[in-house]
Amino acid sequence: MSSSSVTSDATLPATSPPDRRAQRARLLAMRAGLPARADADARIAAALSELLAGLAVRCLGFYWPIQQEFDARATVAQWLAAVPGRQAALPAVSRPGAPLDFHLWDPDTPMTKGHYGIPVPDGTEAVMPDALLIPCVGFSPDKFRLGYGGGFYDRTLAAMAHRPVAIGVGHEACRIALPAQPHDVAMDWIVTEAGAF
Repeated sequence: MSSSSVTSDATLPATSPPDRRAQRARLLAMRAGLPARADADARIAAALSELLAGLAVRCLGFYWPIQQEFDARATVAQWLAAVPGRQAALPAVSRPGAPLDFHLWDPDTPMTKGHYGIPVPDGTEAVMPDALLIPCVGFSPDKFRLGYGGGFYDRTLAAMAHRPVAIGVGHEACRIALPAQPHDVAMDWIVTEAGAF
């Protein structure tokens, strides 16, 4: 499946300090021009599949790909098909500033346009994932991530009564020095084309 660029940077929230905004813009431009992208994405898919096979996950939250993010849909569909009873879910923004809601998804789920133009499941049940795939614009060696600046995943992880396993997904070229801010939540895992760590 190909990544869908359904939104532009201008439609995403930009609430982080100017230095992070500049860093984000640089990393997004770099990601858009990565060489050998198909090979890198195939290696991310393999590393992610291996990691998920080793985790006791029953409900996996993930993301709809935008702005040249790794497209996890095929990997998630294979994970769903491998064991009966597994569930996958996509996030939806109920209102700005609120934690994300997650709604059931499978490859046949009808989709509708959500906030920021990102597709969301149309009318499926809300669920609570026990693991989340979280896209990284950038990430640090100690597993803090740089996202788009809206703080949705940090708020969501902080608000969950039972914290899911947080799996950041990104590309090695976007590994950066990133001092953590007070609200930042570290990932449990980062998956790139080099593997899972």
